[in-house]
Amino acid sequence: MFSHSNNPLITTLQSRLSRLVEAAGDLVLILSEDCAIIHASQRALALFGPSGDYVGRQMYDLVDGPDRHALAATLAEAISSRERQRVNLRIQTSSGSQWFELEICADAAPGVSAGESLELLVIGRNISGQKETRERLLHIATHDTLTGLPNRALLSDRLRMALAQARRVSSGFSVLALDLDGFRKVNDALGYGAGDALLCEAAARMQKVLRDHDTLARVGGDRFLAILPGVRREAEIMPIARRMIGAVQLPFEIEGQSLYVSASVGAAVYPEHGENEVRLLAHAETAMTRAKETGRARCVVYNSDTFASVDHDVSMEAAMFEAVRNGEFFLQYQPIVRADNREIVGFEALMRWRHPELGLISPGQFIHMAESNGLINLLGAWVLKAACVQLASLQEAAGRDLYVSVNVSPRQFRNDQFLHLMDDALKLSGIAGRQLLLEITEGILMSDPAHAEDLLQRIASRGVRIAIDDFGTGYSSLAYLKRFPISTLKIDRAFIKDLPRSVKDAAICNVVLSLAMHLDLNTVAEGVENEEQLAFLMAHGCGLIQGFHTGRPMLFADALQTLKDERARVERAPAQTRETEEGGIVG
Repeated sequence: MFSHSNNPLITTLQSRLSRLVEAAGDLVLILSEDCAIIHASQRALALFGPSGDYVGRQMYDLVDGPDRHALAATLAEAISSRERQRVNLRIQTSSGSQWFELEICADAAPGVSAGESLELLVIGRNISGQKETRERLLHIATHDTLTGLPNRALLSDRLRMALAQARRVSSGFSVLALDLDGFRKVNDALGYGAGDALLCEAAARMQKVLRDHDTLARVGGDRFLAILPGVRREAEIMPIARRMIGAVQLPFEIEGQSLYVSASVGAAVYPEHGENEVRLLAHAETAMTRAKETGRARCVVYNSDTFASVDHDVSMEAAMFEAVRNGEFFLQYQPIVRADNREIVGFEALMRWRHPELGLISPGQFIHMAESNGLINLLGAWVLKAACVQLASLQEAAGRDLYVSVNVSPRQFRNDQFLHLMDDALKLSGIAGRQLLLEITEGILMSDPAHAEDLLQRIASRGVRIAIDDFGTGYSSLAYLKRFPISTLKIDRAFIKDLPRSVKDAAICNVVLSLAMHLDLNTVAEGVENEEQLAFLMAHGCGLIQGFHTGRPMLFADALQTLKDERARVERAPAQTRETEEGGIVG
């Protein structure tokens, strides 16, 4: 590859070529076909020391043992293909093992016929710094920055590997979900610094009681997950869980104080409790929640019989998110009528869910789930907007003003965006604020009175009216009737269903109606199902009625037709029999 000559021109060219080769990389070597070092660049001196230390030696001697096979394979490929090859491996230098990216090409040796003898040119670039940076970034991406444990991403990868391994050899393993009991009190009392220190120490303790091939991960806050390969019986799970719980129960000495927490553990086993990642993790979390609910500082192993209802809830939650995407939710409208002449003055918008396989699902089955998983904010915003927009069409069909009543859940009421969403619904529909009635429960008012008062005042400033739903079944603190801008009381059906036979229900309804009259509040009686109930309520001053007796919930199209039919009857009636209420909307 490099021949010798006394020709000055050739000598000059060789000198320039040598300089180019020297500059080509951090390491330049020429090897014989049997991998012995023939020549090394001057820059190699800084890596290996004097030329006598390496010239004539096999290059394999410079490479870390685990990487020698990769070097041999690359050299063989370069010789056979006569094409440039690349490989990354570790080379032992005078300052220790370092990573190099090598480019290797083979050519005929100088003065030798092609094919008789080869030399190999090796050009290396030191990539240790880049390698360390990549490894550091990979560690950050796959590990919790506080405790150094694997994070959820790496745990998910390890769990998929455990599943593949278990399926391949027909074995099993366990997944443990662990939550620290009382951790929030540490943060509240001493701050996040103390909480972080406790988490780090707890992680280290739990790691020590697990086996080397177990995986312990921190997945957020004071939540941890563990994978225990080969552990599939409760008798094997319990001793491990007890060691983890015991490690956490020992006092933590932080900032000169002895702090105490405990741990609740839930376990799920593959394949008995789930054959995929989602099911296993969900069941472990469910069992952990049960451990918290039944005393804490204990382990509960998932049991399909015990947790059947929870499984149903998990499936229903998943179906709810699909229902939103597929447009399975819709509105029905139940008429609210005047007690005296049964004229429709408004509708309550009721959210319904028609599942493609299960049919209509009761709101009692899905509203509480939507409230707990946060989906109620999305659904509630949709109901508010759809009800206001459809009210505009209902009013057009009726030829007069109506109002729509919309239920507001506690989570919606606490949502910072609620007022903005309400304003958007009013603007989009073009209806006046007074044509919207928001129904809230007594519990919403009493959970955070200061927030409730501020928000209700801002709602009322738009002209929107507020009703207390299910009045008398909650806190029943009459002080809020004076403090908050309430316009309407809705008497719960529990007090209506036994009227007029029940003396107690009759007394309660009479008191509520009298109270509303003296406070100048409107009243709506819910659940009115017969003429006797209606007669009692009218006799005691109830202005508005809602129930099966005066109108069942109906689809939007049916509500439109009902209003058109009512309008046609009024227009056909003799003028002298048409008596209309003055003063616009009530409710």
